[in-house]
Amino acid sequence: MMPAARPLILLCSPGDKRSAGIQQARSRLGLPPALLIPYHELLQGASLGELLEQHMRAAQAVPLLRLESPGGSFEAERALIALGAPDAEEQDDSLHPFAQQRDPYPLSARVAGRLKDMPGVLHHPSQWFRGYCRLLARVQREAAALLPAARWQNHPGDIAAMTDKRRTQQLLAAAGVPVPRPLGGSQPPDGYESLRERMLTERMHRVFIKLAYGSAASGVIAYQVNPATGAELAVTTIGVEQYVTRPPVYYNAGKLRRYTDPAVLKGIINWLYSHGAYAEQWIPKAGAAGGSFDIRQLVVLGEAGHSVARVSTTPITNLHLRSRRMTPLEAGLTEAEQEQVRRTAVQALTAFPRSAVAGIDVLVSSGSGGVKRTYVADVNPFGDLLYDVKYEGLGTYEWEMKKLMEYRIIST
Repeated sequence: MMPAARPLILLCSPGDKRSAGIQQARSRLGLPPALLIPYHELLQGASLGELLEQHMRAAQAVPLLRLESPGGSFEAERALIALGAPDAEEQDDSLHPFAQQRDPYPLSARVAGRLKDMPGVLHHPSQWFRGYCRLLARVQREAAALLPAARWQNHPGDIAAMTDKRRTQQLLAAAGVPVPRPLGGSQPPDGYESLRERMLTERMHRVFIKLAYGSAASGVIAYQVNPATGAELAVTTIGVEQYVTRPPVYYNAGKLRRYTDPAVLKGIINWLYSHGAYAEQWIPKAGAAGGSFDIRQLVVLGEAGHSVARVSTTPITNLHLRSRRMTPLEAGLTEAEQEQVRRTAVQALTAFPRSAVAGIDVLVSSGSGGVKRTYVADVNPFGDLLYDVKYEGLGTYEWEMKKLMEYRIIST
């Protein structure tokens, strides 16, 4: 007999696709709805205890706590930037993997609170992440005091580490998970000049540069240098607005752009590194349907389930950039190669032992001598929003809820 389900407390943006999908999945499985704790109320100063009392939902069993993505709302973005300010009331940086690194041009809480909604503009990524880590630390602290027996689906500390790509790759490498080789090793570049110097020194002429806390390809550059001529080419979603009397504004253009002008590239790359960036070897991807692809593989409690191949004629394969969706089989992977992808993804999640669910981005190399290798490019704690993909006849959220009912959740 299947054990009784734990009550689910969901910290989220109520009404978005994620919270709605979870509620629908629970309804289909005959489970009680999750208790929704809105991020915007937490960011306005309400405590977790106040919100639980306000919603009149005292848990009779040990609850499961799930943190959803805080994205999708400019109000939340602005509040998190304010929470990351040097003069913010909350100063707990214990979950920030690189808390000692200063944020460039920090905004006061008051100035951050007056930021205007400019679609796509990357206002202050590093201060946003500092605020996010402070929110995670506060929620963890309040939950420990209020619900000491509760279990986290994904621990706040793991979520902070997964969100910072630099820390993610450190933990994956330490766990023996195959990852693209980081440029610079223990001495990574800190800007445009050192990036080019290390690329030439290490003969790594093609790299991916990633904003440490970017999502949906925001802040990603596929960058290459011709070692003979020094000519540069970058493909990225980053757009830039240049001004005469004030600094340029960088934004997510929502589509791919190509840059070859060294002056423009220097500005973009230096801006990325000022907020925190990571560069890694560009792994040539396996090909399918006239393009190349990688795999988003969902892992829940040590089992690899739903997967989708993201096929693109460009180096960046995110689906919202008009990449094609295929099954791994349609993309040409044999069953043995698909199993290799699954093993690699499961191994990746073991690097985060306090977490049960993640979407793992797995690179499949084009292969040398016909032998394909797999590498983990990213670990997404919120990587389960996959449309029209079934596993064992279930959508992603239904499968997750079923799995979480069947097994004991990891402790806090």
